[in-house]
Order: sequence, then structure tokens, then C-alpha cells
Amino acid sequence: MEFLSTLIMKKIALFLFGLSFFTSCKESPEILSTITVENKLNLDREFETVAVDISNINIEKVADLVILDKENTQLTAQLVDNDLDGKNDVILFQPNIKANSSNTYTLAISKAEKKADTAYCYSRFVPERTDDYTWENNRVAFRTFGPVAQKMVEDGVKGGTLSSGIDAWLKRVEYPIINKWYKRNDAKKGAYHKDLGEGLDNFHVGVSRGIGGTAVKVDTSYYFSRNFTSYKTISTGPLRTSFVLTYATWDANGKQINETKHISLDYGQNLTRFEIDVKGTNTISSGITLHNKKGVTNEQDANFWISHWETLDDSEVGTGIVTTKPYFAGSEKYVTARKDESNHFLHLNVIDNKVVFYSGFGWKKSKQFSTQKEWENYLTDFSKKINSPLIVTKL
Repeated sequence: MEFLSTLIMKKIALFLFGLSFFTSCKESPEILSTITVENKLNLDREFETVAVDISNINIEKVADLVILDKENTQLTAQLVDNDLDGKNDVILFQPNIKANSSNTYTLAISKAEKKADTAYCYSRFVPERTDDYTWENNRVAFRTFGPVAQKMVEDGVKGGTLSSGIDAWLKRVEYPIINKWYKRNDAKKGAYHKDLGEGLDNFHVGVSRGIGGTAVKVDTSYYFSRNFTSYKTISTGPLRTSFVLTYATWDANGKQINETKHISLDYGQNLTRFEIDVKGTNTISSGITLHNKKGVTNEQDANFWISHWETLDDSEVGTGIVTTKPYFAGSEKYVTARKDESNHFLHLNVIDNKVVFYSGFGWKKSKQFSTQKEWENYLTDFSKKINSPLIVTKL
């Protein structure tokens, strides 16, 4: 009996070992390539999104793509179809890279169950509030205004908005708030102007540039477009939301300006990226509103940014615009008696019919930045990173 019992136990052990081996083989990822990410700055890097081309991968395998670190831990990743042709073009992830170092990651196919990641980076067209387009991540939220809101103003209908400025929604929670705030506003008009613990919309834009609206300077005057005319949502997810806004051709004192804005916002960042296709001018400017003209403006030509720090109701907010060296063409604090037209402008060179810049804000009440100095240090570090981007090599 003892012999039989021992034999049975050995068979069970062999069966379990075989089952374990079969399962591990079945679940082992199929390695496709190695990705090296290099940081040449003397700064630690995090919350920077890198994109890996997956256009040559069989479409049936793309849904099972994963990014693994050197410990084979699966990182949060996001697939994006940039051209909306029904096939994903890139996979996004955010590496953590120490100063002056590099890390290696693996692109693989895995059948292992993936965790559901919160879509912190979210955007949508909002027809229930006229026709806003709104976007957010875990730190900030923005919106701008569409053609119905413009026509209401032109027709003298109450409740419209005529502005191509960029509005700020001051949130102080990580989770998404866009749908929640609009639903609250549907129930009681203007409800999102009151802070119930998540933040509020108290950032007046009017015809100003808000935070990152564009303009063309001719002689001593600035000219700008009206509301966007159409939109196209590209992506939402845990790491990036992206979309395209198109504007009707507009006049800048005889110059006919064509402008299409490719906009994206990544997880962990306070600044939205604007890549603008523009024709009709060699330079364009992006501005931040000066509101009551009592805030403090600053600029750093060496780091290609401008900023504004002001008191807003019972707190303070810092706003800023940053670009890279090729696009930088100086700045100007423009003050006028005309309502909402005083802005701090960052001038940008148009290169091959394109400009790229980043704009956004930090609200003291969100506990992200406590002082103007902290905010401006963030802009400086951000500038260093976009002017020396992470180097991604796929082998």
C-alpha cells in the first residue's frame, strides 16, 4: 500500500508539473522586437509618451500586443489608429528613465488577460452644451467652441460663444470629470461654475486667446479665427487623447489664413500639444489671457517659454506656453483697453506650413504647484525634455 501511495503521488506530481509546463508555454509571450529608450538629459524622465510603429504587424495579432519591462512586467499601453483607416499604427507607453541612462523594453504578443485601464485621457464633442469640444487627463481639462455657438452670437441668440480661445477647466481630482460636469450642468444651468470638491469652470476666456489660442500679428494688431468648423476624434485611453479641429479660412488684414489644429494631451502632463497646419503666414502667435492685467508675466527665451501667474477667486493659477528652438520667434506682452484682448504672446516660426507648441496650466488648489517659481520650474524642465526628446530604437 505504501508503494502504491508513493507511485500515485509521483504520478500526480508529474501531471501537475506537465500541466504547469504546458500552461507556462501556452502563456509565454511571443517576442517581436526589443525597444531601447535613451535619455540624454541630466533629468529623470517620467510621464513622457513614446510611440512604437506597429504598422507592419499582422492585424489579427495587434489586439494582443503588450509592452514588457526588463522584469517582464506588462506596462500600461495604448493602441492608436492615427489615420482612422481601421488599422492601428502605433502602440504608446510611458517609460521611466533615470538621468543619462537607457532602459530596454519588449514588444510582444501575449494571450494573458490584460487589466482594464481607466481612460484618464478623454475627449469628445459636446452637442448638449451647444457644441463644445472638451478634453482632459488626470491633471487638467480644457475646452473650445464650435460653429453653433458662433452662429448664436451672430444671430443675437442668448447663450452663444464667439471665440477660438482655449478655455481651462480647473479640476483637482485625478478621475475623469467631463461627462459628470456636463451632466450636472444639464440638470442645473451653470452648475459647473461652482466647486463641489472636484474643481470648477471659473476661467474666463471671452475673445481672448485663453490658454494657447492662436493669432497672426500684422503691423501692431493681432487677428484670429472664429470658432472651429469641424472636428475629428482620433483617440482616447489611459495614455493619450488626440483629435483634429478645422477652422474656416480667416482674414488677417489681407492675409488669408488656413489653419487645422492637431491636438493631443498625455497622461501626467499639464500641457496640451498643438501641432498646427497653417498657410498664409510665415509666423503665428499663441497667447495666454491676461484677464484683469494684475497677474505676473515672465518669459525665458533660453527655454522658449512664456508664463502668467495670477490670483483667481480664492486661489492662484499659472498658465504657460512652451515650444522648441526651431519654432521660437520671441514673445510680447500685449496690453490694450479692448475687452479680453490683452494677451501674453509666444511668437512661432511657421516651418513647412507647420508649428508645434504646448500650452496649459497649473492650479494651486489642485496641489500640483504652490508658487509661481514651482510652475516656472515645471515649464523649464518641460522645455528641456521636448528639446531633447527620448531616443527610441526598435530592434
